[in-house]
Amino acid sequence: MRAGHRVSRVDALDRQIIAALRANGRATYADLGRQVGLSASAVHERVGKLESSGVIVGYHAVVDPSAVGLGVTALIGIHPTDIADDNEVADALSELVEVESCYRVAGDESFIVKVRVATVDDLERSLGRLRRIPGVARTRTTVVLSTRFEGRPNTGDEESDVT
Repeated sequence: MRAGHRVSRVDALDRQIIAALRANGRATYADLGRQVGLSASAVHERVGKLESSGVIVGYHAVVDPSAVGLGVTALIGIHPTDIADDNEVADALSELVEVESCYRVAGDESFIVKVRVATVDDLERSLGRLRRIPGVARTRTTVVLSTRFEGRPNTGDEESDVT
């Protein structure tokens, strides 16, 4: 859960709708209704509530990174300096176009970022830019050899409600 977001009540039907939308974000309300056993208007109402409550925060195209020339993925752990301001470091990381995701983590590192670039040479240049960010003491890089799956967040246990 993101900071500042409250937990909404999501029931088993909502979870089924969310799962169906994750599988096909372009599904019509009628398609969704057939999948979950509701009318199109009932699904429309539920989706609207999921959107307005912040459970569904957007829709987007899923793109194969290698198909657009981004064949190298790396996970980079960022060790801060002793006086680093985490918010300033995160803001600077958000300016790097190759940084796809940034996670604040516990442990020796303050952040782990996921970077996608075209080549290993591009990764080396990205690491140089990243290391020049004020507050970054050092980095630890892990190059991804293959992706077995990603983008599968758990939508919750269908047997119980989240309150």
